[in-house]
Amino acid sequence: MFYYQISLLKSPLSPLTYACEEELRIGEAVEVPLSRKTVRGVVLESVEKPSFTCERIALTCRLFYPSKIIELARFIAEYYVCSIGEALALFIPHAHTSFELKAPTKTSIVLSSEQQKALDFTQAHSSSLLFGDTGSGKTEIYMKLFEQCIDEGKQAIFLLPEIGLTPQMKERLRKHFGSHVAIWHSKISAKKKEQILSDLQEGKIAIVAGTRSALFLPFSHLGLIVVDEEHDESYKSGSRPRYNAKDLALLFGQKLGIRVLLGSATPSLGSFHKLPTFRLKGTFFPSQNRIFYDEGEHGISYVMTQAIHNALQARRQVVVFLPTRANFKYVTCKKCGAHIECPFCSVAMSLHHASNALKCHYCNYAETIPSVCPTCGHDEIIAERLGTAEVAQKLQAHFEGFVVQQFDRDVVRTEKHLSEILTRFNEHQIDMMVGTQMLSKGHDYHDVGLAVILGIDALLGMSDFRAREKTLALVKQIAGRSGRKGYGEVLIQTKNADFFKRYLDDFEAFLHEEAHNRKGLYPPFKKMLRLMSSHTKEEKAQAIIEQTARVAVQFPNVEVVGFGKATIAKIAGKYRYELLARSDSSKALLEFAHALRSLHVEADMDPLSFS
Repeated sequence: MFYYQISLLKSPLSPLTYACEEELRIGEAVEVPLSRKTVRGVVLESVEKPSFTCERIALTCRLFYPSKIIELARFIAEYYVCSIGEALALFIPHAHTSFELKAPTKTSIVLSSEQQKALDFTQAHSSSLLFGDTGSGKTEIYMKLFEQCIDEGKQAIFLLPEIGLTPQMKERLRKHFGSHVAIWHSKISAKKKEQILSDLQEGKIAIVAGTRSALFLPFSHLGLIVVDEEHDESYKSGSRPRYNAKDLALLFGQKLGIRVLLGSATPSLGSFHKLPTFRLKGTFFPSQNRIFYDEGEHGISYVMTQAIHNALQARRQVVVFLPTRANFKYVTCKKCGAHIECPFCSVAMSLHHASNALKCHYCNYAETIPSVCPTCGHDEIIAERLGTAEVAQKLQAHFEGFVVQQFDRDVVRTEKHLSEILTRFNEHQIDMMVGTQMLSKGHDYHDVGLAVILGIDALLGMSDFRAREKTLALVKQIAGRSGRKGYGEVLIQTKNADFFKRYLDDFEAFLHEEAHNRKGLYPPFKKMLRLMSSHTKEEKAQAIIEQTARVAVQFPNVEVVGFGKATIAKIAGKYRYELLARSDSSKALLEFAHALRSLHVEADMDPLSFS
């Protein structure tokens, strides 16, 4: 009889010991009994016969996890404070197949002299950052790298922050590399995923473009990872393991000996500070932008409608950005001032006119729009802060004869629908798009003559040490949608025009100043850890976080920045308390986090969200 330590996939439990009559290899996928059910597991190591009676392994699968993958999973479990089973569950196991890369027929990619310099730079470094202006031709450099990688008989991963980026990118990749490209994200059917995995392991697929989960596919001949829009927070997982795909790409590059390139027009300060950087300036196509400001009251103003009118009369298209989807962020009683809050979360609900409902964007609770204030009974309820739906509605009424399209997650629910809207927009069937951050996500808009940016001061004023960096990057990304080819205008509605005037044309200068401001306080010069306790009883959640603060005293290299109620104090019926810690050392923070396992606090290493 043989005995093995088995890691249970998706389980927070530590590995358990099981018996087997046959000898197994490390990394083999198995099925084992656990509490009257059968669960998937992975063989981690063989052990001596224990003193207790062991359950037997029920089934061995024809799948396995290579030793390098187990090593990477151990790092993820340690660094992101989860079990090895939760870390391994991120990866899709390998099948025993023969691999032979069927090299695609490629169309030639011609680079400018400046793009060639950028390519040479990336090839001289195992990991690097391509800091390229919007429209400077970063994608052509990526394509050339994919081409060279395939010529070496290897495969490539092309990470994109959201599903929404894939339709246009899919078209460009398939134009160059034919059917040897696969698109991977959560909305693909199980049958399609199965086919992609089979083709990938047989060598029929050379490039996988997809969201962060594409990083964990069973590649056997991986040679390159490109992370586009590397500044985007979508690369950070919002649930355990709370990994950042961008950071893991760099780790995979180091551990697996493969080239990694991060790219962005607005790189994060962390990447800019840590990686060798090539600055690619200018635009691939001749373009010219004029930026002007509306410093009056926020909302649909005369300055804004005149700018839109001028663009439409010139037969140019318009994009209008604002940070709030639906109709309004808050619905408030005019008499008592009370917000109508979600009964399960400590947040105000958003008004959705189309469905005649108030909806919570955190737990998805919905209720009919009330006719009177539930607090005082007053019958005049007003709405504060514009949302996409209302702006689209008002602009459609103001600009009769033109087509206005709402462009956010309330309207765009599938990749197919997204692709249809973008096609209609580029074919001039839509004159104006009103949307949230989806507008900034790298879509190619061919004839946008005006980009309008509303509500940006609310983002700039958030209590987040990255607020300036995030807001400036967002404004720059949206501004880059205007005048992709030719002349374009950008109208920014803000009371902070001086800030944008100073840095919008020089993001690099901003990064240098921001680095100076953060030294000794925040990342990338300090490591940060966020710990969260949540419970249906508020006093229990509070007691856990107070106990966490007492444990912190035992770690002299860990500084507690603060602790108490979370910004959003309740979500889905659970009260939330948090503690924020920082240190010069990742090791010190991880020792602290792992010492708290018995307290059942949720650890988020290198947090990006503080709500």
